[in-house]
Order: sequence, then structure tokens, then C-alpha cells
Amino acid sequence: MKVAVVGATGMVGEVMLKVLAERNFPVTELIPVASERSVGKTVTYKGTDYKVVGLETAVSMRPDIALFSAGGDTSLEWAPKFAEAGTTVVDNSSAWRMDPSKKLVVPEINANELTKDDKIIANPNCSTIQLVMALAPLHKKYNMKRVVVSTYQSVSGTGIKAVKQLENEIAGVEGEMAYPYPIGRNALPHCDVFLENGYTKEEMKLAKEPQKILNDSSFSVSATAVRIPTAGGHSESVNVQFENDFDLADIRKILSETPGVVVQDNTETNSYPMPIYAHDKDEVFVGRIRRDESQANTLNMWIVADNLRKGAATNTIQIAEYLIENKLV
Repeated sequence: MKVAVVGATGMVGEVMLKVLAERNFPVTELIPVASERSVGKTVTYKGTDYKVVGLETAVSMRPDIALFSAGGDTSLEWAPKFAEAGTTVVDNSSAWRMDPSKKLVVPEINANELTKDDKIIANPNCSTIQLVMALAPLHKKYNMKRVVVSTYQSVSGTGIKAVKQLENEIAGVEGEMAYPYPIGRNALPHCDVFLENGYTKEEMKLAKEPQKILNDSSFSVSATAVRIPTAGGHSESVNVQFENDFDLADIRKILSETPGVVVQDNTETNSYPMPIYAHDKDEVFVGRIRRDESQANTLNMWIVADNLRKGAATNTIQIAEYLIENKLV
């Protein structure tokens, strides 16, 4: 199994290599790939150093699977070239997510839609993944009508430059700015770029992607995405209105029995999800589960996950694992 990691020197690429090793992914040949300026650098995988190659070289090596995390422009240009060479691409950028000809996959929810013909598979937005992991099993039973989500997103979602900005601010050092304002001791209601409708791209991803993943447009999602000064892990305050009434004990039971979801919900012991506890974990943590007392059939939840793992690298690798297990590559 020849596996290319495209964007191997980036934040998500580094986590991909770590997760591939942890999960004992069946790699027989690793091909770390990055932009021209990184060609010749080395990355370490399972104690061995590998030289980084360029995209053209990687395509010519005809990997079985290419895990992409190198930005939308790179994916738009190069994913089809890998696919033409017979490689199955799992892409972590936003490039292909809303393309009607491409599947948008969270393995626990809709991997069974994948076939051998799917040569470019899209990995959803990090905030979307943790949201749908909690919503999907509840929607199945109670039928969602409307979701209102406010996110509290880590600077790691922006990239290494933003992490460095936060570190510099904490250390009192002047440096390059990833954001238009300081992020330390601050909250920016501004994730990704603003669109004509007044929402950001991130907010519209949260509005549209869950409908595609669940193959259902009978519910709507309204989002506000906020960047906060945490180094890792995204949090979400979620309000869900259902068509049918629910029992809170049943909600907790359904979530507890959902693979990949962990319920942390005991107010007596101050047990609730936090980014500091989700760090380096693959599960999606759900807590603060309570009825919305202002509106019928409506639930409030707090959802937290490591955005670089389940929100990016782990979900990508789980898709690849599914492809191998089901002989789709």
C-alpha cells in the first residue's frame, strides 16, 4: 500500500503521519509530498526519515492512496492528476466538499456510500465533523428542524502562523500577524473570509455541509463562528429543534452508544467537555445536555473535539481505512 501524504510538512500533515503510525495503517511505502520550497526536507515516520518530494514526482510514483492537506488551490489542481494516475485521493481542503459529483464523508455516518469509482473523496470541515457526529444519531430518532450553532475555534484551525501569533502575544513578542487584531485575551467573530450575505465561509460550511453528509435538506443550520485564544480544540454551543419531543435520558443513551462519541455530562462533579481534555484524542465529546426551556422539542448541547485529529487527520485516515477494508482501492 503506497501512501502519499500531500502537505506532509504542514500542521495537519504532521498529525496525519502521527495518526497513521498510531493506527498501524498498512503503509508499505510512504511518500511525503509538499511544495517545491520543502522538497528535500525530511519527515520522520515510525522512526525512519523520509525525503519530501514534489507533486509531479509523487504523481509519477502512482500511490494507491493520497491523503491531501495542502490547501484548496493545490487540491483543485493536483487531485485530478493523482486520480487520473489511478490514485484514490482523500482531500482535507474545502475544494471538493460541495461538488455534487464528490462524496463528503464522515465514516461513522456515510462511508457506506463510497464505491471504487470515487477517486476524489472530500473530508468535511473540522467544525462540521464534530457537529454531525453528535447530530446524526439524534436526527435519526427525533428529526431535526433547525440547528443554531456558535463555535469557539482554536487558532490551530488557521494554521501555524496563527499559533505563532498567539505564542508571541503570550510571550510579549512582536511578530507576524495571522489575524487583523490580537487574538490573546480576545475573541474574533471572524473565521475565514466574509461573504456577500454577511456570513463567513466557515459559517456557510457549517450551514451546508451537514445537509450533504446526511443527504437531507429538511433541516436548516444557522452558524456564528468565533476564533478564541486556545492552541487546539474546537468547541460548539448547539441548539437543536426537533419535530418530535425527546427524553433527556434517551438523548444521553443514544449519544453514549454512538461510536466515536463520548458523553461528559455531570454538573455535580463539574464534568463537561473542554479543549484541554480533547487534546490529542479522536473522540467527539458532548456535554451540558439540557432542554431548552424557552421552546418546545429543543435541546442544548456543548460539543468539543480536537480539530487537527477527528476534525482533520483522523477522519481522513478513517476514510482510507474504510476503503482498504472494503477493497475499494
